[in-house]
Amino acid sequence: MEALLVSTGVVAISEIGDKTQLLALLLATRFRRPVPIILGIFVATVLNHAVAALAGSWVAATVDPDWLRWGVAILFIAMAGWALIPDKIDEGEVRSFGAHGAFLATTVAFFLAEMGDKTQIATAALAARFETVIPVVIGTTAGMMLADVPAVLCGHAFAHKINPRWVRYAAAAIFAVLGVTMLVGKKLMT
Repeated sequence: MEALLVSTGVVAISEIGDKTQLLALLLATRFRRPVPIILGIFVATVLNHAVAALAGSWVAATVDPDWLRWGVAILFIAMAGWALIPDKIDEGEVRSFGAHGAFLATTVAFFLAEMGDKTQIATAALAARFETVIPVVIGTTAGMMLADVPAVLCGHAFAHKINPRWVRYAAAAIFAVLGVTMLVGKKLMT
């Protein structure tokens, strides 16, 4: 029970203000379908955190930290570019995608956004500390849901009042800053 509760608390707190909360808001304003988005977050989190819990100690022992830092930094910068691309579909086309489009987009985006993220790293560390996978994955998933579901619901509720262009700019800026910080972060510390 301790592994479950600690995992839930650690991830819920570390997820506040994280890039995936911003991603949840962005997806909610784009698709305006909260249920498939929430389900996509859930599926992506379970898959991602299960992989993290199983492979955390192997990655830490095998991958050079500098290579990992570069890979994650490049991913953040690529996501910054993606965030700047405006939707090419109108409201009618968004509706024609239905729940499947929002679900699939959310699942893929969240799975990729969590790669190398602090919550993924925390999941790996928690699984190593408690020497158990299932309670940790359940706890970290619950923590993600506690932090990200309100962002989806707020984004859905205020979508008509939020200018998607400014959300894209904010998302791009945050992803770019994260990427650049990771690239130069080690140089600043040495």
